[in-house]
Order: sequence, then C-alpha cells, then structure tokens
Amino acid sequence: MNAGPLLAGIGSAALWMVLFGTLGRDLASYAWWTILAAISAWGVAVVLTYLGDRGVAVGVALSSGLGLSIALAFVGARWITTEDWPLW
Repeated sequence: MNAGPLLAGIGSAALWMVLFGTLGRDLASYAWWTILAAISAWGVAVVLTYLGDRGVAVGVALSSGLGLSIALAFVGARWITTEDWPLW
C-alpha cells in the first residue's frame, strides 16, 4: 500500500475548504461556508467509500474535519470573548 490516494484526498479536500473559506467576508459567513464545504466533502467521502477509492475518502474526511475544526475554533473564541454567538 502507498500513501498516494490518502495524500490526494487530503490535498483535494484542503483546497476545497480553502476555496469555500475565501468566499466569506466576516467570521459568520466564513463559518457557514466552511460548514457547507465540510458537509459536501463528507458526502463525497461517503460516495467514494462505496464506489471509489477508500484511501481518497479517508483523506477527504480527515482534511474536511480539520478545516471544520479550525473554523469552529474561531467561532468558539469569538463567542468566549464577546459572549455573543456569531453564527446567528
């Protein structure tokens, strides 16, 4: 086994998350775009698990999960500092 499919999944999902993240102009829109990107990437990972390459699916799931974690860390930090939930 080689790491090529895994790295391809990680790279493609990282690019996907970055492209969607750049659509946001403030924290709330960045977070919502990132949530949308993560949900669609997980859907692709499910399809790849059943019909495609499982290594790519794992890479997509890992990278999109990390991207979502980063976005929600920013949301949590804003919530803690301002005591105002930024997504509503």
